[in-house]
Amino acid sequence: MSLLGCTKSGFMLCVGLCLILLAINSFNQPGDRLTIKEIKECGFYPGELCKALFEERPAALVVGKICQEALPPPREDGAINLQFNCSTLINELHFITKPLSSEEEDYPLAYILTIHKQLHMFIKLLSAIYTPQNVYCIHIDQKSPKTYSQAVWRLASCFQNVFIASQQETVVYAGFSRLRADINCMEDLIRSDVLWRHVINLCGQDFPMKTNREIVQYLKSKWKGRNLTPGVIQPPHMRYRTQITYKEFVYMGLSYVYPTQREKAAPPHNITLYFGTAYYALTREFVEFLLTDQRAKDLLEWSKETYSPDEHYWVTLNRMKGERSAHET
Repeated sequence: MSLLGCTKSGFMLCVGLCLILLAINSFNQPGDRLTIKEIKECGFYPGELCKALFEERPAALVVGKICQEALPPPREDGAINLQFNCSTLINELHFITKPLSSEEEDYPLAYILTIHKQLHMFIKLLSAIYTPQNVYCIHIDQKSPKTYSQAVWRLASCFQNVFIASQQETVVYAGFSRLRADINCMEDLIRSDVLWRHVINLCGQDFPMKTNREIVQYLKSKWKGRNLTPGVIQPPHMRYRTQITYKEFVYMGLSYVYPTQREKAAPPHNITLYFGTAYYALTREFVEFLLTDQRAKDLLEWSKETYSPDEHYWVTLNRMKGERSAHET
């Protein structure tokens, strides 16, 4: 047998033994039972489970601090126990509790996090980007399970600078509701007592590759007074997104955007459309502009029936003629 064959056979044997031991463990220790689904939800690797079972440790211990504290096992009625201890959560997940430098303290950031699933991933993301001088707006998809939303609300209550968007959308991928979710958070953030300098949007499955200080230094040195939202004039192969109207469909757990037969009118104010990424770092001044300028409001209204409008809205406003050069990329 080849080395590859031996390795594959050994792996399959380990998986088989793990499943058998997991079943035995579940029968022998009723209070520590975990389903395969729960283990996957908590983000654990088979090797960790194997090791724990061979060492005769209860399977529940394998779930680690995140699931133990932030997402305790369901009660008998199936609901998530939301009475976890905030102090324990903050300590065990190493949340930063004070500014690590004066540079960061003097340059607070705002974050918009749009989430709908995988609570453990959201908690890992928040713990990675959290600092006390920043401010965080969480938009929870209205389609999310009630227990998920309750857990996020409970988590947000542990921090003075983390809050849930005052208006929440039923988000449809590539629909206007995705853009509206960000706008809702911006409206809340602009009223925040935190005088943040840039706002950054993320989804629940993102994860940072830079520290908060590195992000601040990059925005200050490369994008001071400007927006990070690159794009190009609408390419011909993207015109289908704005030439006809699109509608959102949401029913019984299904959601999608579909095209209609109705042609779309040209953008208001003879605005030239640009296309780019839906993710950005925008200045506070620019957010104030897009929330108050009539052209921005008209473009937002026009974008309601386009496909994936968040890929043209931010970058188009950023390139709009007549704006301060500080808004140009």
